[in-house]
Amino acid sequence: MKRTILCALAVGLFLLGGCTKSANEAFESGVAASQKGDFDSAVADFTEAIRLDPRRADVYYGRGTAYGNMGEYDKAIVDHTEAIRLDPQYVGAYYGRAYAYGQQREFDKAIADYTEVVRLNPKYADAYIGRGNAYRHKGEFDKAISDLTESVRLNPEYDMAYSSRGNAYRHKGQYDKAIADCTEAIRLNPKGAKSYCNRGIAYRHKGEFDKAIADYNEAVRLEPKLAVAYSGRGNAYREKVELDKAIADYNEAIRLNPKLARAYYNRGNAYEKKGEKAKAEEDFAQAKKLGYKPK
Repeated sequence: MKRTILCALAVGLFLLGGCTKSANEAFESGVAASQKGDFDSAVADFTEAIRLDPRRADVYYGRGTAYGNMGEYDKAIVDHTEAIRLDPQYVGAYYGRAYAYGQQREFDKAIADYTEVVRLNPKYADAYIGRGNAYRHKGEFDKAISDLTESVRLNPEYDMAYSSRGNAYRHKGQYDKAIADCTEAIRLNPKGAKSYCNRGIAYRHKGEFDKAIADYNEAVRLEPKLAVAYSGRGNAYREKVELDKAIADYNEAIRLNPKLARAYYNRGNAYEKKGEKAKAEEDFAQAKKLGYKPK
């Protein structure tokens, strides 16, 4: 999703009239920095553009997008809200704010903003993906699948539409449909590590642990820093009762993302199965501290 927002920044930003040349230069510098992934510089440039001309919705949108890519979602929401105040028809700002709300697990607010996006632009495939994922998080799987199917209809070559719908099918327990969608996503984008992860989860739920591990292996090869791939592979090893391998994968997941609560919880389960109760309790406590709620 971050990639989508970054691409939207390049396409969706527009210049408003009546501003100074130096404000334009600061704005354009911010866009260039964002496209390079240098979000600290982008924020500084957009802030300077705002100082020079605080009436421009696109500058607040640009800074909000940069904040979103930095994980500073509260700041992103403030900036996108200001962009919307200045231009109530600004589709990108609603989308950016929806994404930030989703990252904060404020799914009703995210759904409301994604709904405004599709009202303003009914062909915005990514907005259906975003709203579908929000519905999935709320447990409204049929609504999720409906939105994700619309995204597939609008853009049948978009791998993430299939991968996201596969995730929704998996949550409904429809594992074969989940696998089929993730397989199509992988066909469209063989380098999509998250699609391998999603298919791996479905295989694991079907009890096909070796296939799950093979998918996680590929995800790790494609993105060696993808913490959820290690955590997922750890789950498959744990269910195969290969506990040392499971713990090693959870360790790596936690090293890459110390806030990945479920990795602590699942490592705790592995330690518990090994009879290492003190380590298990420590991991369960850390998972709870991070907000993890066992299903």
